[in-house]
Amino acid sequence: MGLIGVSGLVLSDDDDEYEGNGRWRQSRLDVAPVNNAFYKEECGSCHFPYQPGLLPARSWQKLMGGLEDHFSENAELDAADARQLTAYLTANAADTSNYKRSRGISRSLAKDDVPLRISTTRYFKRKHHELSARMVKNNPEVRSFSNCQLCHTRAAQGAYNEHQVKVPGYAGWDD
Repeated sequence: MGLIGVSGLVLSDDDDEYEGNGRWRQSRLDVAPVNNAFYKEECGSCHFPYQPGLLPARSWQKLMGGLEDHFSENAELDAADARQLTAYLTANAADTSNYKRSRGISRSLAKDDVPLRISTTRYFKRKHHELSARMVKNNPEVRSFSNCQLCHTRAAQGAYNEHQVKVPGYAGWDD
């Protein structure tokens, strides 16, 4: 009887449902969506406002502590704004989240890993290993793995389901 209960629990953890019409419906988001207007405005004015659950708190602390050279750009903020954003990012980071992908990212990192790019995590590399440079880096419509929203059609909502990926210039691509 215990085995049946455990297997039911494992099966119920699947966050995807097939709708029967060739489409997948995601019943739960992969990461918590950004819910901080100041973060969306301040960081989203230059790049996709990555969900805090895509990196651990220690990474967000390091990123926010080095805004004078934020990927070769000066993104410095006044101290109060930087503290406010750091508090939001660290409170909602991958290592504090219960969301599926956040947990996966957190588990993929050694305790002393402090990735500054989501794309350098083992979790990300494992999930994107089948994509060639031609599809991303050499694709003029994408150019970088940092442009999540260009392929993940519901990235802004926190949904990174592989069944909702559309690589620009590769109609019908499927992994």
